[in-house]
Amino acid sequence: MNIFLHELKAYRKSTIIWSISLTLIVALFMSFYPSFAKDTETFKKIMEGYPPAIRNLIGVNLGNFFTILGFYCFPLSFITLCGAIQAMNLGTAIVSKEVREKTADFLLTKPVTRTTVMTSKLLAALSSIVITNIVYLAAASISAMQVKTADFSFKLFVMLSLTMFFIQLIFLALGIIISVSVPKIKSVLPISLATVFAFYFLGMFSSTTGEEAKRYLSPFKYFDTAYIIKHASYEASFLIVGAVVIILAITASYFVYIKKDIHAV
Repeated sequence: MNIFLHELKAYRKSTIIWSISLTLIVALFMSFYPSFAKDTETFKKIMEGYPPAIRNLIGVNLGNFFTILGFYCFPLSFITLCGAIQAMNLGTAIVSKEVREKTADFLLTKPVTRTTVMTSKLLAALSSIVITNIVYLAAASISAMQVKTADFSFKLFVMLSLTMFFIQLIFLALGIIISVSVPKIKSVLPISLATVFAFYFLGMFSSTTGEEAKRYLSPFKYFDTAYIIKHASYEASFLIVGAVVIILAITASYFVYIKKDIHAV
């Protein structure tokens, strides 16, 4: 039994749904760009009416909002939220579904180590996220090319789009550690939504205070789109923190899963 292919097949429907959903969202939002570009002054006055904290939260920077890249940051904040939910769902279900569906004892009687089982499941979940991001990036790129009113840096466009993938990796890791730590998860969605929105609101809180240190509390604030557009790079300190979170969560998950007492049905 090839666990990786079995898991990848199990994620097939979910991957297709998330890929199509994100594609439709970015296509819908980007279709609004020509209208914004034609009447910049009116929309600028509307945006100026919002508090800076709210504008930062939804990815609106008045300095570049009416460029294709600046406008793209607006839907990207919502798309990233959706992507985080997808990753959290995958991570939380990676082990818990075996207990919930009462197949854990069947799986663990096979001539494979728990490390192999975990690695196969992790790679399948990661593959699902990678496929979703490839489809999304292709759709987002086509949408941007169709509605652009001036040339833009495709490199920056890709860098902005990849922020969703990096945030997904963090939530995938967090979901996995929850999956192996909680004895029995009856439903993945409530835990996923609660975790993702908790971090999202933490990010909102850090935006209202304006304190740089509080950005470390939420993965959603690790990638400042205005900084990326201005410097064509990511902030190294947040990349390091994100990598540390992923490595620690994955390592701890392996340790807990290997030592975990999984009861037979």
